[in-house]
Amino acid sequence: MTSPTTDDAPRSENGDLVPPVEGSPHVAVLDYGSGNVRSAVRMLERLGADVELTSVRDRAIAADGLIVPGVGNFHACMDGLNAVEGPRIVDTRLAGGRPVLGICVGMQVMFETSTEPSVSRREGLAQWPGVVERLSADVVPHMGWNTVDVPDGTVLFEGVEREHFYFVHSYAARDWTLRPTGPFEVVTPLVTWSAHGDRFVAAVENGPLSATQFHPEKSGEAGARLLRNWLLTL
Repeated sequence: MTSPTTDDAPRSENGDLVPPVEGSPHVAVLDYGSGNVRSAVRMLERLGADVELTSVRDRAIAADGLIVPGVGNFHACMDGLNAVEGPRIVDTRLAGGRPVLGICVGMQVMFETSTEPSVSRREGLAQWPGVVERLSADVVPHMGWNTVDVPDGTVLFEGVEREHFYFVHSYAARDWTLRPTGPFEVVTPLVTWSAHGDRFVAAVENGPLSATQFHPEKSGEAGARLLRNWLLTL
């Protein structure tokens, strides 16, 4: 197993243990005031991506891939996203089948709503049905390394199915209700689970929309390999 570290991906004498992708895909990291995103930018650059931190709608829509980061409070993140037309950016990209990756609260906002305390209830982007709820655990936040239960057919977790990833969160989706039937079963999302107190959704792969509750950019070599897997889909 890869030794857990919150630094960037480990390096060997000849460079990164995780080789960069070819072609320098253009990745936009959506800049909407959500905490420190520099570690994600650095990791993606080391993996061979041409990375742009931007709040400009047209630039975010035009990129090969879009990262929606998220640190802190669901409601503050939604305020920031609305200020830069984030919902429109995400909708436009997904309507065109263009990849989006949400990270941490950037994953939570893809759901309909959250029970996180606020003066008024705040709706999310509603890409997926469901509610983000406080974790049912004796110790919250869930902070540190944890394993994941990965479904068959995953692309994101190829080669890192048994690794540990770095989590920092108090809320998560604790149920998954989007289960297409009939002819739509072939596009049923792949859901990865983890547990802290009880089960919660750790990652989702749903066509062009993917997301992780953990921070791949802080998950050492395993996180770097996961991000590389995503870059290879662009």
